[in-house]
Amino acid sequence: MLNLFVIALFSYLVGSIPTSIIMSKIVKGIDIRQHGSGNAGGSNVFRVLGWKYGISVILLDALKGAIAVLLVARLYFGDFPFPNATPFNDFTLVQIMAGVFAILGHIWTIFAGFKGGKGIATGLGILVSIVTIDMLFGLVVFAIVVGVSKYISLGSLAAAFSVPVIMIVRENVFGVDISGYHTILPLTIFLAVLVMFTHKENIKRLLQGSENKIKLKKK
Repeated sequence: MLNLFVIALFSYLVGSIPTSIIMSKIVKGIDIRQHGSGNAGGSNVFRVLGWKYGISVILLDALKGAIAVLLVARLYFGDFPFPNATPFNDFTLVQIMAGVFAILGHIWTIFAGFKGGKGIATGLGILVSIVTIDMLFGLVVFAIVVGVSKYISLGSLAAAFSVPVIMIVRENVFGVDISGYHTILPLTIFLAVLVMFTHKENIKRLLQGSENKIKLKKK
C-alpha cells in the first residue's frame, strides 16, 4: 500500500507542474490566469500568447501524463495489495492509476492554489501511452472539429468522447481485439466525463454563443 501511495503522490506532483503559468511568466511576465478565459491550460495560452506557446504547453502537459505512466509507475514493486480481476497485469493497473493521479494534479494543482487546467493534454499523454491507435483517431476528430468550428473547447470535448466510441466500434463492429478492452473502456469514459465536468463553463458559453474562437495571426 505504501508503494502505491508513493506512486500516486509522485504522479500527482508531476501532473501539478503548472506549465502554462510558468510559460506565461517566462514569455510575458504575466499570470495566464488573469488573462483570456482565466484557465491555466494550453488552450488559454494559445489564445493569449499565440499558437507556438500554446502548442508548447499542450505538449509539455501531455508529457506529464506520459511521465507518470511510463516512468513514475516503474517505482512499483512487490505484490499488488488488491485482487486483480482485470485482463491487465498488475503493472498496467499501476500505470492507469498513475495516469489518473497525474490528471487530478493537472486539474487541481497544489502549486497554484488547486486551480489548474482542464486535463485534456495530460489525458492525451496518458491515452497515447495506453491506447495509441484510438487516441490518434481522437486527435483527428479534435483537428477536424477545431478546424471547422474554431472552438478549441468543442474540439476537446469531441475528442474526449470520440475515444470510447472509437474503441467500441473497433472492438464490436470491426472485430479488433483491443487488449484489456473491458478495463480501458470504463477508464476512457471516466476521463470523458471528467473533461465534460472541467469544461462546464465552456459548454455554457458554447450554448450561449459567447465562447471565444481561436484566431491565427497573419504576418
